[in-house]
Amino acid sequence: MNKLPAITISFWIMKICATTLGETAGDLLAQTLKIGYGLSSAILLSFFFITLMTQLFSKKFHPMIYWAVILATSTAGTTMSDYMDRTLGLGYATGSMILVSLLIITLIVWKLTEKSLSVTNIQSLRGEVFYWTAILFSNTLGTALGDYLADDSGLGFIGGAVLIGCLLICIVLTYYFAKISHVVLFWLAFVLTRPFGATFGDLLTKPLEKGGLNFGTIGSSLILFVILVILIIVSVVKNNLVSKNEKV
Repeated sequence: MNKLPAITISFWIMKICATTLGETAGDLLAQTLKIGYGLSSAILLSFFFITLMTQLFSKKFHPMIYWAVILATSTAGTTMSDYMDRTLGLGYATGSMILVSLLIITLIVWKLTEKSLSVTNIQSLRGEVFYWTAILFSNTLGTALGDYLADDSGLGFIGGAVLIGCLLICIVLTYYFAKISHVVLFWLAFVLTRPFGATFGDLLTKPLEKGGLNFGTIGSSLILFVILVILIIVSVVKNNLVSKNEKV
């Protein structure tokens, strides 16, 4: 049975909210609480594997479980990227190139193995594992790209968010007015919404002198968590209504 949500506007709103929360929550754990990138990555990867196992062995689509895994990949991706770029000293550009390579390899192997890159109808356990692996790499990549745009490129947090926002608008226009594979557009949008969320998260948390709004990691995380929970509840109610209508 298919366990993936429909790709709608509400999906992308929740995706951006989850990735932004992942950025602020990852920074809260690693920086504000001073746990460090390495230990934070280990903790968050453990949370990711727990939620992933729950998702893989569930018998139907559960919005709360699905978005818990998305959030887990986002928070783990934040600290993993920072560990690569800062602790290991690889830098944002090198880290981004490594993660791009890993994502492309995952998609190629997925395509060769499953003969499909569908993101709305995955029937096999192996296909779902490929799906979540690609999501983990794309969310980790997004953090590195967001940091690169905000810090190394000279665009700053606002400039990086504006650039990525424009690219996302181009993808939306391409979706409606050009004949390009919707699967390709999905993965482009999925990758880009992560650095958009990352730069937006930095905009919320960083101090004013660094171009941020100085809401802090705790305040920003709480606000984003409440918004995401509300959206998930709405999704659960909608999903239950659809299930009841199908039974009728």
